[in-house]
Amino acid sequence: MAPNALNGVKIIEFCTTISGAYCGKLMADLGAEVIKIEPPVIGDEARRRPPFQNDDPDPEKSGLFLYINTNKFGITLDPSKPKGKEIFERLVRQADILIEDHRPGEMEEMGLGYDTLKKSNPGLIMMAITPFGQTGPYKDYKAYQLNISHMSGQGYLLPLVAPDLDRAPVQIGGNSGNFDAGLTASLAVMAALFRRGASGKGQYIGMSKMEASIAMQRVESVTFPNSGINMSRKGESLRMSGNGIFPCKDGFVSIVTPEEHQWQNFMKLIGDPPWSKEPWCQNRFERGNHAEEINAYILEWMKDKPKEEIFRKGQAFSVPVAQINTAEDVVSSPHFNARGFFVEIDHPVMGKLEKFPSRPYRFSKTPWAVARPAPCLGEHNEMIFCEKLDYTTEDLETFKDAGII
Repeated sequence: MAPNALNGVKIIEFCTTISGAYCGKLMADLGAEVIKIEPPVIGDEARRRPPFQNDDPDPEKSGLFLYINTNKFGITLDPSKPKGKEIFERLVRQADILIEDHRPGEMEEMGLGYDTLKKSNPGLIMMAITPFGQTGPYKDYKAYQLNISHMSGQGYLLPLVAPDLDRAPVQIGGNSGNFDAGLTASLAVMAALFRRGASGKGQYIGMSKMEASIAMQRVESVTFPNSGINMSRKGESLRMSGNGIFPCKDGFVSIVTPEEHQWQNFMKLIGDPPWSKEPWCQNRFERGNHAEEINAYILEWMKDKPKEEIFRKGQAFSVPVAQINTAEDVVSSPHFNARGFFVEIDHPVMGKLEKFPSRPYRFSKTPWAVARPAPCLGEHNEMIFCEKLDYTTEDLETFKDAGII
């Protein structure tokens, strides 16, 4: 088999939960050797996050941990202890990239800041992921996705489109904000790696999760400073009927018809009902004033129709409509299965998992592959410490007794 795209790239991941781990996963999936460092005994916090296989809260059965840590090697290490610091430095000396997500100044307090580490590894690329970056008045603040979502302005835009314009803003669903930060971090690391290939020099990258979230908003984040328009889900363009999420026979569909021709096509889709010929239904502003009445008609039309039917017919009429898929819909999708998106993966504790999400891309020369499942806690301690760093198994027992690994 041909080598993977990042074959030969060595990465140390010293992170907890999602953003840093997802950054590492994206590169591990491309063939980089990623060594994940977890705290001894307790491991990564993600191990205690649901969902769990069979609802069993076992640290080796977290679906979240499994997904964001495939293709990695896993060790336990406490770099805050002198011997642990020495071991950490030895690992980093052999690495191309270090990903960490500790609070600003914490790495320096352990004697593991970038200025120290680059002395023995001038080519090191160090990515530091924090909620608000390494500088500024908020740099020392802790934050969850809830904080990041709303402080970045993202929550002000949600729900989009909002049927109830008086509804309060909401947080983005799932862990999207944390995954977005990890994706942004991986892009920055890859750019630094490309630059190092030309210059031979590493560099330090400080990344703010909040700014990554702002960047994801694209148009909305620059509209106010450049034009004075404060965009939100309450914007005039959203005060239209026939826009939003509608329930149907077996779920929900999303429809957005900002253009007049799209609205007219939508009316053709539902059979050109008599109410669509009324004077108050002839332009979007009048329709906006009668949105509640019009949406009631649309709901009545949709209530006994499957979402697949609405989607297919909508596409045929060039109406922007999408069926809202559940997790079951996605896993059962004939399209995804025809493309081989879901693969089997074997885990030493969870057993064979038949539907594991793989990759969104296809390399013709450097194929993606599942080399290994997410590591069990400390699974690769002996391999990494003994084979790479030449410690003995007796040394490992001593380190374990001292709480170093």
